[in-house]
Amino acid sequence: MAAAGGGTMSRHPDATALLGLYRTGEADPLTVAEAHLARIAALDPRLNAYSALSSSVLEEARAARDRWAAGTPSGPLDGVPVIVKDNLVSAGLPAAWGNPELAARLPEHDEAPVAALRRARVVILGKGNTPEFAVEGYTGNTTFGTTGNPFAPALTPGGSSGGVVAAVASGMAVAGLGTDGGGSIRRPAGYTGLWGLKPGIGRVRRGGGLPQVLLDFETVGPITRSARDLALFHGVLAGRAPQPQGAPLRILAVARIGDAPCDPGIRARFDDSVERLRALGHEVRAGELPVDLAPLNEVWGQMAEIGLAHLASRDPAILGAAAQKYRDMAGRGAAVSAVTLYEALSRVFALREAVRGLWSHDAILMPTAAAPPWPAGDAFPPRIDGQEVGPRGHAVYTGWVNAAGLPALAFPAGLSEGLPVGMQLVADHGGEDALLAVAQTLDMRQAPEPVSAM
Repeated sequence: MAAAGGGTMSRHPDATALLGLYRTGEADPLTVAEAHLARIAALDPRLNAYSALSSSVLEEARAARDRWAAGTPSGPLDGVPVIVKDNLVSAGLPAAWGNPELAARLPEHDEAPVAALRRARVVILGKGNTPEFAVEGYTGNTTFGTTGNPFAPALTPGGSSGGVVAAVASGMAVAGLGTDGGGSIRRPAGYTGLWGLKPGIGRVRRGGGLPQVLLDFETVGPITRSARDLALFHGVLAGRAPQPQGAPLRILAVARIGDAPCDPGIRARFDDSVERLRALGHEVRAGELPVDLAPLNEVWGQMAEIGLAHLASRDPAILGAAAQKYRDMAGRGAAVSAVTLYEALSRVFALREAVRGLWSHDAILMPTAAAPPWPAGDAFPPRIDGQEVGPRGHAVYTGWVNAAGLPALAFPAGLSEGLPVGMQLVADHGGEDALLAVAQTLDMRQAPEPVSAM
């Protein structure tokens, strides 16, 4: 990518490096935005990461260029091109959520996390594709089609933030804003060699968005190419810069959840991650998760169904235009009694009390997913390590973290058969800063290049 003033930039600089180039005049936001639009035109027909492009990209980039040229950048992310997941409301772009009715509506405001990025002066390139209503672990819908993984376009990038990770990993955006209601930041980040943060409940303010179908289980967080960018973006979203943390952590390493299968290649990268953390001075002990997740798992699948039923009651046109499987889910949710819902919420509250203090550990290490990427058009892999699994078999490591309301950070853990593998560190409430500090030491700055970027 050519830079202003005759300089050059690496193929995919992170936001921190890009801001440094703006500062020295080796690059400018307008040239960078134009290069990203060109890359989108070249790659997105193959990957289908974007569900919509902003018409104001060049106008915003030109204004950022002029601010940098005058020595007056007005925000910590001034001129950085980002992609926003298509279930987040952004002025001037549909918040389609994979749904044809919502795709025809044009919001005039930003919801709170998007507004925080606007104040930081990012350039929003467009919206990232998501499965309809963001309740599945792949990325495809009948409105915009299926998104591919930049490392192997016939395979999924995961979901539901699949469009965002596909764009960031392939160089069609520098960073992205996603949501995580059951692993939807962490698993896709893991499948594309990226960094992702699911903040704890209440850490990043919500408000002004679409109706929630996953209650407070869903939080908003950044997806980036580096650990330092993750800290930078989280500081903007949370309204405070992360505080330095330096003490070694006591980490419980959990390779398996009960008898649920996990791919051998992922288990091998898990073992590597244990050794990396030990080499960094952390105390890592292998063991099982000290809580029974069976009561939660019995009710977890109902939560999205109940949420969709509520959405149908608030805005019938949305569900009326939805794919049949989601109308069926809403129908099942509408049949759930208040007593059953109360029982489900009671189990969630019980889990939140059970995990408080993380059983005297500072963090839990787990894979982000139990399966490698599967064919892009399939909602889930039916088998893992030779064992039959259901729709959530690949996602056993993530949903409990959302129910518990804890923060978790996904980091790249290397490759298995040429595809990225992700791991996650889960912390107690308020542990985002500690996770970000560990991430800085884990970041080797040697992310693999996706095939489609070659």
